[in-house]
Amino acid sequence: MGACHMVPLVTDVSSLPAGAEARRALCFDQAVVFIEDAIQYRSIHHRVDSSSLRLYRWYYSDACQWILSLTIFLILFLAFIETPSSLTRTADVRYRSAPWQPPCGLTESIELLCLLVFVADVSVKSYLVGWAEFWKNLWLQAYLLVLVVSLLDWTVSLSLVCQEPLRVRRLLRPFFLMQNSSMMKKTLKCIRRSLPEMASVLLLLALHLCLFTMFGMLLFTGEKKDDGQAQERLTYFRNLPEALTSLLVLLTTANNPDVMIPAYSKHRAYAVFFVVFTLIGSLFLMNLLTAIIYNQFRGYLMKSLQTSLLRRRLGTWAAYQVLCSLSAEGGAAAQGVGVKAQDVLQVLHKVQLAGSHKQAIVEKLRSYGGDMMSADEFQKLFHEFDKRVIKQHPPRPEYRSPFLRSAQFLFSHRYFDYLGNLVALGNLVSICVFLVRDADVLPGDRDDFVLGILNCIFILYYLLEMLLKLFALGLRGYLVFLSNVFDGLLTIVLLVLEISTLAVYRFPHPGWKPEMVGLLSLWDMTRLVNMLIVFRFLRIIPSMKLMAVVASTILDLIKNMRAFGGILVVVYYVFAIVGISLFRGVVVAPGNSSLALDNGSAPCGSFEQLEYWPNNFDDFAAALITLWDVMVVNNWQVFLDAYRRYAGPTSSTSGTAAVTCSPSPETRRPPIRCLWSSCSGTSWRSRRRRSCWRS
Repeated sequence: MGACHMVPLVTDVSSLPAGAEARRALCFDQAVVFIEDAIQYRSIHHRVDSSSLRLYRWYYSDACQWILSLTIFLILFLAFIETPSSLTRTADVRYRSAPWQPPCGLTESIELLCLLVFVADVSVKSYLVGWAEFWKNLWLQAYLLVLVVSLLDWTVSLSLVCQEPLRVRRLLRPFFLMQNSSMMKKTLKCIRRSLPEMASVLLLLALHLCLFTMFGMLLFTGEKKDDGQAQERLTYFRNLPEALTSLLVLLTTANNPDVMIPAYSKHRAYAVFFVVFTLIGSLFLMNLLTAIIYNQFRGYLMKSLQTSLLRRRLGTWAAYQVLCSLSAEGGAAAQGVGVKAQDVLQVLHKVQLAGSHKQAIVEKLRSYGGDMMSADEFQKLFHEFDKRVIKQHPPRPEYRSPFLRSAQFLFSHRYFDYLGNLVALGNLVSICVFLVRDADVLPGDRDDFVLGILNCIFILYYLLEMLLKLFALGLRGYLVFLSNVFDGLLTIVLLVLEISTLAVYRFPHPGWKPEMVGLLSLWDMTRLVNMLIVFRFLRIIPSMKLMAVVASTILDLIKNMRAFGGILVVVYYVFAIVGISLFRGVVVAPGNSSLALDNGSAPCGSFEQLEYWPNNFDDFAAALITLWDVMVVNNWQVFLDAYRRYAGPTSSTSGTAAVTCSPSPETRRPPIRCLWSSCSGTSWRSRRRRSCWRS
């Protein structure tokens, strides 16, 4: 790597514009862009002429990328505002007021502006990479196709005065998020590569489910109504779809042990069927699927890291070749010797780089003086990117008095922080004690005299602690610690609220009961802010090695899981839009439909009895929460049963059609009735076992 071989993408020196200054400036700009590509792991396959380099740097500037990110956020956020709007206080169909619906053209205008930004984005990207590279890049081609479809669908919406039944472009919006993230693209590619092995396990799961479904229908064939087999059949294995659904839910353990109880209460041996099914399905096949996904992602992650490192080395190598050509052209050294440290220093001043890393590289560069740098030395120079720079704390104030110096040492010691944590713990305990003591007391009958005095004492201590730390560390030294900034903001907020409380309600006295003003009184706001003091204990994590290792691992996981979080956002967004299109308006308030039962007549553990009315697909925000509840898989069979009833083929009819959607009296599942007084305070599973009967 010692010789200077020209990179094909770099313009040859002989073909540069006339004039040494112009050639030198262009080579410097190329080196700057190649180093920035190496820092961001970007490909160097793009145009390198003077005007293209200016456009390239402008496109990847912080301001331009911030505008693009804001545009992506706006077009995704439109789903909360446009019809059906999510601007209501509650999603419960019983109490929800009519939402505000934006006039036609309002959200469409914002959407058009976003689409125009994306048109400019794809145009700039296509120009910079060149048409030959454009036809090789499937993501850019898909980007252009999505924009064309979105603009056509937008035109159809305006021509129909925003009354179209389906907006296709809403399903395509998450694509703008994916195409702007290289990590999300890699994650999707990894998922695609994992599909063949995942399909084999999913096929085994389907076979396992079907075999046990048929075996269960043959096993539970009791004829007497009081027989455990008959109860199991009528409740969970009445027909093939219900038997398949029951075992599918059991595969997620959401209905365990409810699905087993009718047969198990008749004979112990029936438990073997359900235990074997759960062992094979949940504990073996599902874990095997997880292991395959983990193995595929681990292998692909290693390949992705290797690709990123290769891009970094290629970018730095290209920058080295450009600077090497300058040295050779200037006659400062023979071809292949190296590059000047002064040229590298001049390039680094133009590179967009974090100040701490740039300073570390510049200091290392100055150690070379006027010597030439070889290719290996040039590559090692950029290893500073992978190092964590330790920030140097500003100097503390210097005091002449021995007493002040002793006080400074005392109040800057870590034991003073431990004392603050101990006091915060006392504050937290006092609040919890009074909350427990007054749990059964009406707000109007509470006497907050003692708690008011304690809060005044704690707030005064927090203020004193902040002032003493400012004295010991100085303003800059105090602000360099994020924990101090958090504590200081909390102290200021607490002090303002406490002064406001004393000004309005006077000093605490026996029988002191601050009145409720609005949603929360000032006194309640003060107690809520006090709960944030618990975060002060996070400061002790770095002082405990095991906790520090765990905490740093969790933080690294959060950073590395951003791509997976983006994929999750895309999945939620698409399924929410599809859910709104399929199930909007199917869940109605009790009394408005023959299918919507009231709580008194609803089966125990059903959608109606559990009051799951806010879980619907009537707007985008409600759809997201519903999908979250289903993903948690606790009681997801309740949603499945409810939407099967409400959105069934006969659910839209009225009157006698509602009867046809229930099974015949001879074969239907015996309804499970509940005592409302006993069902309101326990979990739905215990309610089924303890306070329900069959009619």
